[in-house]
Amino acid sequence: MARGGGMGGVGRALMPDASVLKESIKPGTTLRVLRFAVMYGGRLTLFGAVVVLSAFIGNLNPLLYKRIIDEAIPAHDSALVIRLALLAALILSTDAALGLFQSYLAARIGKDILLKLRTDLFNHIQRMPLAFFLRAQTGALVSRLNGDVSGAQSAFTDVLSSVLGNLISAVVVVGFMLTLSWKITLAALVLLPAFILPARRMGRALQQMTRESYDLNAAVSAVMTERFGVAGAQLAKLFGRPAEEASLFADKALAVGRLSVKRAIYGRVFFTALSLMAGMTVVLTFGWGGMLAIDGELKIGTLVALVSYLQRLIVPITGLSNIQVTVMTALVSFDRVFEIMDLKPAIAEKPDARPIPPGPAEIRFNHVSFRYPTAAEVSLASLEVVAKPPSKQPERTVLQDIDFTVAPGSLTALVGPSGAGKTTVTQLLARLYDVKGGAITINGLDLRDATLASIAARIGMVTQDSHLFHDTIRANLVYARPDASEAEIWAALEAAQIAPLVRRLSDGLDTLVGERGYRFSGGEKQRLAIARLLLKAPDIAVLDEATAHLDSESEAAIQRAFEIARAGRTAIVIAHRLSTIRGADQILVLEDGRIVQHGRHEELLAMGGLYADLYRLQFASKESAS
Repeated sequence: MARGGGMGGVGRALMPDASVLKESIKPGTTLRVLRFAVMYGGRLTLFGAVVVLSAFIGNLNPLLYKRIIDEAIPAHDSALVIRLALLAALILSTDAALGLFQSYLAARIGKDILLKLRTDLFNHIQRMPLAFFLRAQTGALVSRLNGDVSGAQSAFTDVLSSVLGNLISAVVVVGFMLTLSWKITLAALVLLPAFILPARRMGRALQQMTRESYDLNAAVSAVMTERFGVAGAQLAKLFGRPAEEASLFADKALAVGRLSVKRAIYGRVFFTALSLMAGMTVVLTFGWGGMLAIDGELKIGTLVALVSYLQRLIVPITGLSNIQVTVMTALVSFDRVFEIMDLKPAIAEKPDARPIPPGPAEIRFNHVSFRYPTAAEVSLASLEVVAKPPSKQPERTVLQDIDFTVAPGSLTALVGPSGAGKTTVTQLLARLYDVKGGAITINGLDLRDATLASIAARIGMVTQDSHLFHDTIRANLVYARPDASEAEIWAALEAAQIAPLVRRLSDGLDTLVGERGYRFSGGEKQRLAIARLLLKAPDIAVLDEATAHLDSESEAAIQRAFEIARAGRTAIVIAHRLSTIRGADQILVLEDGRIVQHGRHEELLAMGGLYADLYRLQFASKESAS
């Protein structure tokens, strides 16, 4: 049975995305694909055998029809008619069964390939450093995980069945036609290019309109995604622009509608032309074959079989005419997946890495310098929103000669103007980046020599914008410790000064926090984040500007929560409100990536300089506000 037959199959064969031929494939990609195929060699061999057998069996029936017309009917042999008809039915049933088995094998092989590629790629992306995610466009990564992985999967199922099936079908059909009438066969083969080439030109034009349609629909989706998100919806309401938003959406939707009408009309013309040209070929075959039949050179059954084979030849021939595009599409998808898999994580664990030594945590920054990695070091131009030529200049050094020690169980505060490098210091401590000079140690072990799991286990952090997943409060808390009991969860909430609020919620711990936690205020999100940190119970607690934009009541609640959180732990805190760090064991004042002052609160005030200026500025601001 011909797969994907009819004008629909011809249309799909004539409308591949020919722009894929402009893509450059890295050397060795084909070999890597073949090595990948070895893992599924047995099933792929079986799949190929089924495709070949189906392509052969599916083209036997026209020969039976010929015998019925040329032998059984003229001889009035009803028994032969019945036997041939039953045999034709058996062949049809066998071909249908092979088709189902082929679909089953394709689904199973495709599922396994899709699962392996997608999980391998996801796990690899998870190992990439923070700098990678700061540069890569989220949509581009999602596209690689969905579209490109699916395209790579099709290389072993759709491409194999299409290319191999079309090839076998074309060879079998042409072979049968030559045995029936070499004259009509050669004439048909000469006429086929005249049918295929104009159709391919029309197909490319329709494919271009399809591409434009995808782009326009993507633009409409982007508008909806931005406007339907909590932040976008809130912005539109605050600025009172519903009419402008409606007009913007209507314009984009109208463009989609106009192009859809154009595609529908052009598509109807396209498929009508295909049907007309295919019909004309059949008419010519019947005309010439009919004349040969009148002259006694051709039997009527043979003519019917030839016409049937000619109709079956159109789909495989048009499919094979685009074999290069079909194969290249699959290779490009694999190449784009391999491109990310070949990107080495900048933060890697050494083979001989060992856990951080147990005991109270002592932190040591030993003359640390740091610059952010360049795009070429951590990312790919194809994953960024705007791909720019790589700069020959290295990134600016943002930390220089940072040298300090945090004693076990003590509180160290980092202060300074925006951009001084405070957050960067805490990110280096969590090994979200690696230092470019010097070293950072915890209990004497260089972080670059420690296992990543032990670093994550020993450090807990509440960042500036505490992220909450669009899930329940419970799920967001146990993310830090999946085996936490109900009592431990409530104890963490009590310590974080947020338990009364959670109890007042109708669903309690099972309350959905909303996208990015928008159902809660900034202070409430911070306290939930502190509860998550308390549940994790790390040896080192880092609070990064958590009270920078909160009201006095929320700030007081967070300060009480953090006092509990840092009890018995080594703690580092960044705060814009200097009143919150008066009791710190040491305060480090940063400016332009350097420590310019250090000491306790009273010492720094008496010393004068940047800290005293910042403190007086905040104190004066409070007096003015009062």
